[in-house]
Amino acid sequence: MENTGCHTPGDFERGQQDKMIEANLARVGRKILVMSGKGGVGKSTVASYLALLLSMNGKKVGLLDVDLHGPTIARLMNVQGGFDTAEAGVVRPYRFSDNLGIVSLEMILGDRDTAVIWRGPMKISAIRQFISDIEWGDLDYLIVDAPPGTGDEPLTVAQTIPDAEALIVTTPQEISLADVRKSINFCRQVNLKILGVVENMSGLLCPHCGKDVPIFGSGGGVKMAADMNVPILGQIPIDPEMVDSGDRGDLKGLMEKPDLKVNAAYKRILEGII
Repeated sequence: MENTGCHTPGDFERGQQDKMIEANLARVGRKILVMSGKGGVGKSTVASYLALLLSMNGKKVGLLDVDLHGPTIARLMNVQGGFDTAEAGVVRPYRFSDNLGIVSLEMILGDRDTAVIWRGPMKISAIRQFISDIEWGDLDYLIVDAPPGTGDEPLTVAQTIPDAEALIVTTPQEISLADVRKSINFCRQVNLKILGVVENMSGLLCPHCGKDVPIFGSGGGVKMAADMNVPILGQIPIDPEMVDSGDRGDLKGLMEKPDLKVNAAYKRILEGII
């Protein structure tokens, strides 16, 4: 793969890259762009967990982190290496398992705390290279974790992967919902199919009384989805165990606890996607 971000291709090179992108995407079944209107709503956790669930259900999955300024997938998934370069001249994703490959900018940064100070053209070039230059192989799903908002990165993905489906993550509070409405309108303007909305942080089960505590409000995502005429795929509660598992990079371990309410919520979302 080229030195990402340091070279803007000319017309001929871009044409060649377009052909490589088209060839790679032809080997992918469904492409899902996980979006959010604002940061801090748990978008990357949702993307990672869904990729894990799909892979553990026998699907071949690629997980691509294009949140270039705040890549977190590598930490959430405890990636302990870089790209697979065992075959000369071929770059493959980090092999998390037999069914799951991961690509994130953080995998090639010398220091995970390095600030990525790039302008639009460099970010666009990086995203296109992640799709064109990497040998993804045959996939049932490509899950793309986009940065929050409606800027260069989600626009580039929408233009590069025209048959992508958008999964939009929100929290129940109005300040998040206002930005999600913008994301929905963005999808409609660029003809990006909307798979549905996921309401994250949808209440906390009190460990003392067992009641559901609506920390960020209640049902806002469901009402907004109805108002905007988009499907609501599910509501994910706040679970301290998920927070701890994410910090430790052990989301997979959380799946071994089927009685958790959060796992039931993700199961419903997965059924809606499939």
